Amino acid sequence: MASTNLSRDIGRIEPSTMADVVELRLREYLKKKAFKPGDALPKELELAEALDVSRNVLREALSRLKMLGMIESKKKRGMVLAEPDVLGGFERVMDPLILDQKTLKDLFELRLVLEMGLADVLFVRATDQDLKELEQIVNKEVNQIQLPFKVKYEIAFHGKLYQMSGNDTLMRFQNMLLPVFEYVVSEEAKLNGEAKVGRVTHRDLLELLKKGGPEDFRQGMREHLSPHFERIK
Repeated sequence: MASTNLSRDIGRIEPSTMADVVELRLREYLKKKAFKPGDALPKELELAEALDVSRNVLREALSRLKMLGMIESKKKRGMVLAEPDVLGGFERVMDPLILDQKTLKDLFELRLVLEMGLADVLFVRATDQDLKELEQIVNKEVNQIQLPFKVKYEIAFHGKLYQMSGNDTLMRFQNMLLPVFEYVVSEEAKLNGEAKVGRVTHRDLLELLKKGGPEDFRQGMREHLSPHFERIK
C-alpha cells in the first residue's frame, strides 16, 4: 500500500550527509593508496571531479580531516597527509566540569589500569636520579596532614612515576587525565575527610622500586590503590 508520508518513511538526506560520505571516501582513498605523512593529496578540483561533488562539499570534508590533524596545508604543495595528533581532541575536552559522572568514573578507572601496568617499564627505565627525585617527593609529603597538600603530593608522586616511564605518549596521556584524577581524589577526600590510600604508602612503593621487582611493585600498587578499586565494586 502506498505511504501517505513518503518523506517520513524514506528519511530525508540531510545536507551534511554528502560531506560525511566524501570524508569516508577520502579516508578510504588515503589508506588504499598507502599515503604516508608528507605525501601531497590531489588538487581540490581533481578530487571534486572524481567524487562528482561540489568543491564546497569537498572543502567541508577536508576541513574535518584538518580538524582531526590528518591533513595540513603546505605552501606551494597544497594539502599533504600529516602525522595525526591522536590525543589532541581528547585534550581539548578533558575538563571535569564539562564531563558527566559516568565519563569521569570511566576515565578514573582507566588511570587505575594504567598505573597497574607501569611496573615492568619502570624497572627497565628508572634511573638513580629518578629515585632520588621520587624520594624528595616522599620526604616532603611525610608530615603533611592538611587535605590540599595530601592531594598535591598524591598527584606529584604518581605523576613522577609516569615521567619515569620515559614514554612520551604515556606522559601526555597522564597529563591529560590529571584534572580528572585531581577532581576525583579531591571529591573522595571531601566525602571521607581525607585522601584515602591503601596500607602500602608512597614510601613503601619507593622501597619496592629500590629493592623489589616488577611483580612486588605491581602488588604494592594494587594495595596502595585498593580504596579506589573498592569504589569499582
